[in-house]
Amino acid sequence: MTQQGSSITPSAWRMQIVAQARQWIGTPYLHQASLRGHGCDCLGLVRGVWRALYGQEPEEVPAYTADWGEAMGEEHLLAAAIRHFYPQPRGVILCGDVVVFRWQASSPAKHIGIITGSETMVHAHAGACVAEVAFGIWARKMVGCFSFPEP
Repeated sequence: MTQQGSSITPSAWRMQIVAQARQWIGTPYLHQASLRGHGCDCLGLVRGVWRALYGQEPEEVPAYTADWGEAMGEEHLLAAAIRHFYPQPRGVILCGDVVVFRWQASSPAKHIGIITGSETMVHAHAGACVAEVAFGIWARKMVGCFSFPEP
């Protein structure tokens, strides 16, 4: 896997994405929320960064339950990533990219984060505040990597 490293200089655009994601660090986890400093879930984090970059979200997000992926067996999160972001070539992961994960190979994708460095990402998960964590332990669960469209 090729990750952002010292031989590749991140663009100003990508660094803006990283800076926006890091502003959410410490925001408490709150299912379906997307308000920096008050509460968000993993999707809410990405939605909030999108709003900071573009001014509004690309589509309205319907209410969803904690088991929304398993209940219908549909790939809602991955499909939304494909609709609104640009897929990265397999094995390419750069600062500012959005990464999508599956908990299990047989389950729909249900988690999302933003790459912030060669070995780190920012994400939100139940029971914790938004944090910047090591990406390595998550890499094996990744099912997609996408870049924000440049304005």
